[in-house]
Amino acid sequence: MAVVNALRWLTLTRHGESTGNLAYQAVLGTDAEEVDIPERDADVPLSDTGRAQAAALGRWLEGLPEDERPTTVIASPYVRALDTARIALAETSFAAPRIKVDERIRDREQGVLQGLTPRGVRARFPGEADRLRHLGKFYHRPPGGESWADLALRLRSFYRDLEAGAPGGRALVVAHDAIIVMTRYLVEELTEQEVMRIEKEPVANASVTRWRHDGTGLTAVCYNDCAHLAATAVPPPTARR
Repeated sequence: MAVVNALRWLTLTRHGESTGNLAYQAVLGTDAEEVDIPERDADVPLSDTGRAQAAALGRWLEGLPEDERPTTVIASPYVRALDTARIALAETSFAAPRIKVDERIRDREQGVLQGLTPRGVRARFPGEADRLRHLGKFYHRPPGGESWADLALRLRSFYRDLEAGAPGGRALVVAHDAIIVMTRYLVEELTEQEVMRIEKEPVANASVTRWRHDGTGLTAVCYNDCAHLAATAVPPPTARR
């Protein structure tokens, strides 16, 4: 059964560019096994570009018709997502709702593979690399981490509570790429194969994905839309942190 049928609008955005995104970009095409990110994942901050993207997101929110502006705003507790929400709402002049924080929309836990490049995973955890190839990305759960299926379970709980607390509302969710991809899986009732094809295309920082209620259920309006970021010198989208 599809989730989130009681909302009028559901808008998701990925956090702005983070210093972790820059660190991942720095090792692309190299022999590095690990990404140099000193903070724990929850504390990775926005870069200067990420803060500019968050402000551009806020100006986009300001320009929405009154009946599309968010009545509920929920953010991941991770610094890069929560700061994106705060910066964006500071750019608006309408009475924006207080930001609610929910740990169920944090980024996917990667356990012992956290911060490793694909080369690093193969070199340091060859058994996990074999398990990943055998099980596929959707069901593979690294030690101490989550599979994509695990992520779907906590998102089902999150959206049930969101609907119950804001029936007929207009929700803005500020989170992470995996959250956006798996929300498509739930709302659009996709298969494992369909959602894993979608996952291959990186979700851009501060991009917008939207659904609106058409009288029978939520229907897709846009996915990974970056038009509002045209003036912020947006870098290529990055798939991690």
